[in-house]
Amino acid sequence: MKIRRRRRRSVPGLNMASMPDLIFTVLFFFMIVTHMRTETVRMELEVPDGRELTKAKNRRAIVNLYIGRDSHGMTRIQVGEHTVPLEKVGAAVMDARDRMGGDDAASCVVNIRADRHTPMGVVTDVKQELRKVGALNIRYSATEMDRK
Repeated sequence: MKIRRRRRRSVPGLNMASMPDLIFTVLFFFMIVTHMRTETVRMELEVPDGRELTKAKNRRAIVNLYIGRDSHGMTRIQVGEHTVPLEKVGAAVMDARDRMGGDDAASCVVNIRADRHTPMGVVTDVKQELRKVGALNIRYSATEMDRK
């Protein structure tokens, strides 16, 4: 009687030749789809909920204006990267609009992102300052409300 010996089978080694291609493909994918934040918000914002929201078409023609509380609980106004007093909001928006290009400056939109606990009087005062400098195209930011 013959006894058969089992051959030891080995698992073939993993081919690592395509690994750099895979890594660079994933890297390029994330570089393309990632939105880099250009402004640092220096205040606490709890944005209100909204029902009928639309996305902005031309993001380059937007001047972001944040209204919220700082770490001491004081209401602050931030235009782009700079915190400004209420009296200087119009000048700061005009400076940001002047730094844009020709077509973008003509279709400039001021995006107000206000904390939900900000008094409406502060938002009204900011709108009055914007009206003085002719920045009449205003949008309000909100988060989409859950539909149940």
